Amino acid sequence: MKRLLMACALGLLLNVGAQAAGFEARAATPAPELKAQDLTGATRTLADYRGKVVLLNFWASWCPPCLREMPSMERLRVKMKGRPLAIVALDSAETPEEVNAFLFKMKLGFPILLDPDGSNTQRWKVFALPTTFLLDAQGRVRYVLTGPTEWDEDEALEVIESLLAELPARSKQRESGRLTPR
Repeated sequence: MKRLLMACALGLLLNVGAQAAGFEARAATPAPELKAQDLTGATRTLADYRGKVVLLNFWASWCPPCLREMPSMERLRVKMKGRPLAIVALDSAETPEEVNAFLFKMKLGFPILLDPDGSNTQRWKVFALPTTFLLDAQGRVRYVLTGPTEWDEDEALEVIESLLAELPARSKQRESGRLTPR
């Protein structure tokens, strides 16, 4: 765990004040397992978000670049309301009390999951915070971004829109309100 935190701290130093250099496209590979509790104690997995594009953000409340990008993630959530996009933030190696103290100051409408022992962070091979994975509706990793970005603008929005455009026509009809969900 100490090694993970040191790696994250190094990543933080490299990312302070820098915008993300760009998204790393990946061959559509199945995402690693993700199993974490939300702030109510409910267990969540990636299967909970199947059929949606998923923005999975690894962050921590002590990470200034993480905190700078959070408002843009919330703006993206509002902008994409009703569309098949799930924004999920996985807090790395902090206690629920530390996360709740942060959320008291910054209100967010997307799920916050906890990784207090860092096991998910290690399984996903996250070495710097923030790191974000964009998954397609089949749960495959398609893009990775190490470092912060403005999620509701420019390249980030284009990448998300490209993944949403891949969804089957049935999902697009449901999204536009022309098809009633079952």
